[in-house]
Amino acid sequence: METKIAEIADGIFRLSTFVPQIAEPAGFAFNSFLVRGEQPLLFHTGLRKMFPLNRDAVAKLIPVETLRWIAFGHYEADECGAMNEWMAAAPNAQVAHGATGVMVSLNDMADRAPRILADNEAIDLGGKRVRYIDTPHTPHGWDAGVMYEESTGTLLCGDLFTQLGDNPALVHGGDIVGPAIQGENLFQYSALAPGMGSAIRRLAPLKPKTLALMHGPSFAGDGAAAINALADFYEKRTGDRFAEMMQAKAA
Repeated sequence: METKIAEIADGIFRLSTFVPQIAEPAGFAFNSFLVRGEQPLLFHTGLRKMFPLNRDAVAKLIPVETLRWIAFGHYEADECGAMNEWMAAAPNAQVAHGATGVMVSLNDMADRAPRILADNEAIDLGGKRVRYIDTPHTPHGWDAGVMYEESTGTLLCGDLFTQLGDNPALVHGGDIVGPAIQGENLFQYSALAPGMGSAIRRLAPLKPKTLALMHGPSFAGDGAAAINALADFYEKRTGDRFAEMMQAKAA
């Protein structure tokens, strides 16, 4: 395996490791994102066993020991499995996450005390500014959230829009919702919580110029339209599942 580096927005770099054995023959990509600034931030640590690959990729962009912030969508191995390895390599690095994630997992699992981020709280990275947004149960963990980099209009999406394949680092326009629906149909990874559609739709007013996917290509285009289309899909999917449950209950 190798970790490929691509700049998907000004000062934001996609670090992508493709694993062909997952969901063969399509394969599956694991992406982390480095936001370069005076206080660099890494969004997704990658799996613990992928740490050497990701560390070597980051070292081509910044001195690893200068990493200041570690963030991710929710507590899960591919999102934060290597957080303690990163903190060992970067003595001033600190995990930053929402209150739920810190309370239920990170206070215990992180080797250094994490910083709690309130919903809609921003961190000034020096040249970049990232805002944390709670998205509970969206797509699955109750601790889920995303980050939005304000200067570039880049939404760090976590597992939203997950799709298969070894895709280009950045696609301009086109359909990212259709492949995301295929990914949902295959993995059935979403919680399908009643508020899922509204949690996704809440992101549309940001009007992101770039959507940075953890699994799939980054997307440059009408981010608000893509977000609303994804919300439409999940509202219908959750509605259909609820109707099935009610029919089964009545039978």
